[in-house]
Amino acid sequence: MPVAIITGASKGLGRALAEGLAARGWDLVLDARTAREEEAAAALAGHGTRVEALPGDVTDAAHRGELVGAARRLGGPDLVVHNASALGAEPLVPLARLPLDGLRRALEVNVVAALGLVQEALPLLRASAAGAVVVVSSDAAVEAYGTWGGYGASKAAVDHLAAVLAVEEPRLRVWAVDPGDMATDLYAAAVPDDGAPRPEPAAVVPGFLRLLDERPASGRYGAPALVEGR
Repeated sequence: MPVAIITGASKGLGRALAEGLAARGWDLVLDARTAREEEAAAALAGHGTRVEALPGDVTDAAHRGELVGAARRLGGPDLVVHNASALGAEPLVPLARLPLDGLRRALEVNVVAALGLVQEALPLLRASAAGAVVVVSSDAAVEAYGTWGGYGASKAAVDHLAAVLAVEEPRLRVWAVDPGDMATDLYAAAVPDDGAPRPEPAAVVPGFLRLLDERPASGRYGAPALVEGR
């Protein structure tokens, strides 16, 4: 069975992706900052797959090593999904008031930890017949939205890391994927006064699965467009 590591997997998009992969028979290593991923693991195991749930912080090198070690015991990771994200401030604030410690946290979680996990997993991904890396991006990485500057800068940075990794590791597929607007706790924390309806994360999971099925060239993709067949 193929094996995936998914960070930030206890809720939102990470949980939805885990559900989609488990339904296809993937074995999973799940990460989250709380013990909630143990509940997710119990539910996902109902698909008959092996699920390892490891609470921890992806900015901790030892925790990243534990994630990769667990994937190795399952046969080695074929896919690493960096979904864990930090906003930099909750709710979001203009750059003039963005706490620098918050910006550092966003960069550590969204960029440094993503690279650290890939570095840890890279020898095993190279050995996979279909090794792939997904970094979850945002339209804030390419558009200038007020109050989204710190978060957007971190997502732009991880997009660029993904693009360079694709050049340096041509045997792998490296995709930066913008999932579009979703009803998630992250968005609610970012803009708590915005109660407009948004799609559930499960709605874009078919777009991520299409990447795995078709393995297009490494690059940046929009999950909603993939769902629509574009």
